[in-house]
Amino acid sequence: MASDQQHVRDGKSDGGLIPERFLGIALISFAFLCFAALDATAKYLGQSLPSQQIVWMRFLTHVIYAVVIFRLWRDLTVFRSRRWGLQILRALCLMGSTLFNFFAVRYLQLAETVSIMFAAPFVVTALAGPLLNEWAGMRRWMAVIVGFCGVLVVTRPGLGGLNWAALLSVCAMLSYALYALMTRMLAHTDSPMSMLVISGGVATLAMTPAGISSWTAPGDVLTWGLLLSTGLWGGIGHLALIRAHVLAPAAVLAPFMYTQILWMIGLGYAVFADVPTVYTLAGATIVVGSGLYILYREQKVARTAPVLPDAGVKRD
Repeated sequence: MASDQQHVRDGKSDGGLIPERFLGIALISFAFLCFAALDATAKYLGQSLPSQQIVWMRFLTHVIYAVVIFRLWRDLTVFRSRRWGLQILRALCLMGSTLFNFFAVRYLQLAETVSIMFAAPFVVTALAGPLLNEWAGMRRWMAVIVGFCGVLVVTRPGLGGLNWAALLSVCAMLSYALYALMTRMLAHTDSPMSMLVISGGVATLAMTPAGISSWTAPGDVLTWGLLLSTGLWGGIGHLALIRAHVLAPAAVLAPFMYTQILWMIGLGYAVFADVPTVYTLAGATIVVGSGLYILYREQKVARTAPVLPDAGVKRD
């Protein structure tokens, strides 16, 4: 019996992956479909509405839906935090990432923006040393460099292919990388629900002046519906992401983040008739391959390295 329980905890069974892991994989793939739908919605709305208004409504509706669906007034501990300064800074990074990204999708294909955003794990790897005392070794640094080269293939600076809007995607990617690092810092002290609600609330308050001053009335019912759906896509996506990590280990789920580029290419073609360029596909392949190699090294080192609680973690 003890052996069977250990197998379940390790995610192993005679039949391979346990059902919970299959559900976790399905949920995380669905989460990135929601994020792709959010970006596609923002790109469509950007044809007639200011990006500041879209970002504001994305966070405002996110908070309203969360409060109503989860009846958060019944448990006010959700709004408590032991590290408010870090919570606010994290929320501002999420807001910056969303704002930069929504501006970028006005001018770039969805596949281009997501290819650049996939460089975020490499920035996290680079900053995890000084910020989290998790130092990368030579092999991981080589993967970071290769991944950065993949981003250069997508953007093609100096070769006549660099769109100025690609710099907006780079800013969105850097903001998201900082957001991810601060999420890891807060994971030890604050609950996922508090991070979900507080980040949305802070971003809503910060964007309110810009959202109101730039407000443009949607011209039809479809535009209103899409505008109100932004918070729903984001909220459902994040909830599916959280639930997926409850059901399956992060190492199992991580490779499936790259399903987002498939969703982005499909939505870009279906909604905007965008056909990704050979540079976008080649660069995305390089970025995804480098990310998967970093994941492989992460799993290998986690299986073999001894636990040294008082020393810096070095991952190669």
